[in-house]
Amino acid sequence: MNLLLLAYQSFGVVYGDLSTSPLYVYKSTFSGKLRQYQDEETVFGVLSLIFWTFTLIPLLKYVTIVLSADDNGEGGPFALYSLLCRHAKLSLLPNQQAADEELSSYYRNGFAPRNGSAPWLRRFLEKHKKMRTVLLLIVLCGASMVIGDGVLTPAISVLSSMSGLQVRATGLEHRSVVLLSCIVLVGLFALQHRGTQKVAFVFAPIVIIWLFSIGGIGLYNILHWNPNIYQALSPYYIVKFFRKTGKDGWISLGGILLSMTGSEAMFADLGHFTSASVRVAFVTVIYPCLILQYMGHAAFLSKNTFHMPTGFYDTIPEPVFWPIFVVATLAAVVGSQAVISATFSIVKQCHALGCFPRVKVVHTSRWIYGQIYIPEINWILMVLCVAVTVSFRDTTLIGNAYGIACMTVMLVTTFLMALIVIFVWQRNIIFALVFLVFFGSIEAVYLSSSLMKVPQGGWVPLVLAFIFMSVMYIWHYGLRRKYQFDLQNKVSMRSILSLGPSLGIVRVPGIGLIYTELVTGVPSIFSHFVTNLPAFHEVLVFLCVKSVPVPYVSPDERYLVGRIGPKEYRMYRCIVRYGYKDVQRDDDNFENMLVMSIAKFIMMEAEDASSSASYDIANEGRMAVITTTDDAGTPLTMRDFNGLADSMTTRSSKSESLRSLQSSYEQESPNVSRRRRVRFEVPEDDDMGQQVKDELMALVEAKHAGVAYIMGHSYIKARRSSSFLKKFAIDVGYSFLRKNCRGPSVTLHIPHISLIEVGMIYYV
Repeated sequence: MNLLLLAYQSFGVVYGDLSTSPLYVYKSTFSGKLRQYQDEETVFGVLSLIFWTFTLIPLLKYVTIVLSADDNGEGGPFALYSLLCRHAKLSLLPNQQAADEELSSYYRNGFAPRNGSAPWLRRFLEKHKKMRTVLLLIVLCGASMVIGDGVLTPAISVLSSMSGLQVRATGLEHRSVVLLSCIVLVGLFALQHRGTQKVAFVFAPIVIIWLFSIGGIGLYNILHWNPNIYQALSPYYIVKFFRKTGKDGWISLGGILLSMTGSEAMFADLGHFTSASVRVAFVTVIYPCLILQYMGHAAFLSKNTFHMPTGFYDTIPEPVFWPIFVVATLAAVVGSQAVISATFSIVKQCHALGCFPRVKVVHTSRWIYGQIYIPEINWILMVLCVAVTVSFRDTTLIGNAYGIACMTVMLVTTFLMALIVIFVWQRNIIFALVFLVFFGSIEAVYLSSSLMKVPQGGWVPLVLAFIFMSVMYIWHYGLRRKYQFDLQNKVSMRSILSLGPSLGIVRVPGIGLIYTELVTGVPSIFSHFVTNLPAFHEVLVFLCVKSVPVPYVSPDERYLVGRIGPKEYRMYRCIVRYGYKDVQRDDDNFENMLVMSIAKFIMMEAEDASSSASYDIANEGRMAVITTTDDAGTPLTMRDFNGLADSMTTRSSKSESLRSLQSSYEQESPNVSRRRRVRFEVPEDDDMGQQVKDELMALVEAKHAGVAYIMGHSYIKARRSSSFLKKFAIDVGYSFLRKNCRGPSVTLHIPHISLIEVGMIYYV
């Protein structure tokens, strides 16, 4: 029953784009020189091409094979890339840790690390950085084309559906249709901020009604116009088609490929469904209804060849025209909605894996995890979509652009799937080559046909892809260079130890949370801070918020805690791990969870007999996974208390004037005053050692004194000796993106009252 419910919901999210393809496939196919071949044999050839294309790519490739390559239920180009980065060391960011491999969702079930097929290929890719860079660029190209789909799909779907008005309202000018399409598009994007949590239940009936309607119309046209149309399912008619049309037939493939646009959504939108539910929906409803529609349309054209340049609406019987028009318009909006949601998801994944500037991510649903809205991307898509609609005003031209974007994404998926077969599934390289050559050659032929139409609108996705790829790669390159600078300039432990427990500075009450991207060592920002202001907090926590290449990280595996230096230094490291689909919520409980995690680590360390030995630099990188959801064995008790009067009774090192300033700030900032107030206490436990009790008391007193967030306000410059290209990428491109994206303190939800920023210049 649950399978059928998920299959029902998938119609509203996954199949909106694919199901609206009949609106423009035949019109785009017969719009060029194929118009000269207006006879029944040509129509049979086009139908045969559509049938076998639809059978081989959506049914055989995606439904049968690609849906099995999900990343813990997630799909899309970045899901495949993250799988590859985990099963082979192909990532360019040097922040991987051995502890990441212990995550429960890191490897596929039954995977044995390092003993897959073609070990020479793995070694070659891991050894050569240029090959890994090429792989990243291929993935970014696929992601950019998905974003391009977010521009082109609403434009072609809505314009195609609205053009049906001209079939009955013959006096309606085309520019009026374009204007109405633009109004619908603006309304569609303006409503995105309300979220899509109800999209599955609200939109699924529309798509199902649409599918059964076009399937029924197709069956009617077959019986009414040409019952022998079933003969066109034979591939023999494809051979006859190309013998007759030659180069003109090859160029017309750019229209035929539109029949499978939206297939990628089956894989990209997999996150909210199961692969079984998506397969059931496709095999039982999508495939038969669309095939019936394409056959019925071909049957109509075979007997009405003068209608070839016109579209889908000519095939509709007059009594049901207006109901079908309304359903078609609603279905086009549904298809556009699904692609826009997929674009938000792909941008979120790019950002999580370090390939997109920081943007505002709004979680729009309490119930459906992963439903997000990104305002900046939404308005960019709206402007581009309206601009494409107004500029081209023709579904054929938009279809030329749309075809290039879709085929590029499919080719990228085919290439990544070949690597998945080798590295993740650990099959023989022959299987991967057969998959790559068979499906890659089909898609390459279609793409070559689309590229012939670059002057007729096909340049749009290429320009969009170039812009988005440049933004993503420059951002990733800048992050990588900054991380490498931090690695090369981190403070050595020997110099820290030589300063003694006081670190050569005044230690003041409180907890200092020092944000860093490093997963090991002390960042250079620390020495930069104490050099200019020789005082620091009694407890120091070097905090790294890190994205790992898995979709979700369980709360029980999120926190990694370790110690820096001997116990009397009161210095800790905490790594908070998120997956690329996790939404980092504004959690008021974060500080309390952090303190509790460190307290649990102190207790775990005390129970470990080996840790009682003297401090050893060799053990510096040791960290422990801290379970946050289990209260058993908690070394601290946590009590809620309300009101400013209660907080004054707690131990605090702040003067009366400082406390009054804080209270006035909290009254002016309701978000701060609503934060959860707790008081930690160390229980009287005779079994607890005095040294452990003292360390826990110091941690509790520091928390009551206050928490300060210390971040680097970095300025990144290219070295003078750098090449012109590097200087342009860092000093112009990366600098522009950093100035115009959201600040890290906003993204990490750091309370402004507790933020301290330290200026630093990075010469990379």
